[in-house]
Amino acid sequence: MKAHRIAILALDGIMPLDLAIPAQIFSARPETPYETTVCTFGASTHTAGGFAVVAEGSLEQVRSADTVIVPGSEPPCWPSEAVLAALAEAHEQGKRIVSICTGAFALAAAGVLDGLRATTHWQYIDEFEREFPAVSVDRDVLYVDEGDVLTSAGVCCGIDLCLHIVRRDLGAVVANRIARGLVAAPHREGGQAQYVPAPVPLAGDAALSDTRDWALQRLGEQISLRQLAQHAGLSQRTLIRRFAEETGTTPLQWLLDARLGRARELLETTDQPMDLVARECGLGTAANLRLHFRRALNTTPTAYRQTFKG
Repeated sequence: MKAHRIAILALDGIMPLDLAIPAQIFSARPETPYETTVCTFGASTHTAGGFAVVAEGSLEQVRSADTVIVPGSEPPCWPSEAVLAALAEAHEQGKRIVSICTGAFALAAAGVLDGLRATTHWQYIDEFEREFPAVSVDRDVLYVDEGDVLTSAGVCCGIDLCLHIVRRDLGAVVANRIARGLVAAPHREGGQAQYVPAPVPLAGDAALSDTRDWALQRLGEQISLRQLAQHAGLSQRTLIRRFAEETGTTPLQWLLDARLGRARELLETTDQPMDLVARECGLGTAANLRLHFRRALNTTPTAYRQTFKG
């Protein structure tokens, strides 16, 4: 595979986890083309964790990279003119520009996000919206993909975004394999609103993991909202409310996303005809499979297989 150069720009005050996420996910593996370098502006940079990062790269590696990732800082970092110029130049050259958490502040300050949708950590999103009115802020997502510009919400949403990038580059099988190595969910539904502190504490046991596992083992079957509620021992109304609390989405939308995930793996790893793929993942017919692929992924199952199989 042709090497894909990734520069992770460690700015002053960088949050250690924000830095570690892309460094781990895009580390060298036999099945991936990524060559990753951590870059600093100067000899080293101080982290929000109380230690310094001494990196191999500088702004030169940022300028020559195929993908530039800016992890978040606390408080949000306002970079130097040299850093802003390097980010703007990379964007103008068509490089892929990515932010994790409050790294979106650096991208916005460089003009990279003007006219685009973007997100950042919920604690700073009001400030972000005030400072950068040219950016369309999406408050309730884990990440935003605008093609060559991608932003994630708070901290661990960087895992979701980086796995999404791997999935986009190399397919679901490779992304899922990396996720399993991290003991992370290959794909999470919902948005960061589910993590914002609620004004009133949630009461009772809202653990629906057993019901979700039960459904995942039966994706090829017809599963109704009534059946999910019966398995959870809840009314349908309570199930919907608890599901939203845990996942940020509805039971049926979660089920559809799971079916599409299964379809993607089957398309990547088998030669099964479309009707069989549709039946095995619970979407019924090839026509229904094509409909949902177009809506969710803006492509067809055939085109997806041609891109990612093998």
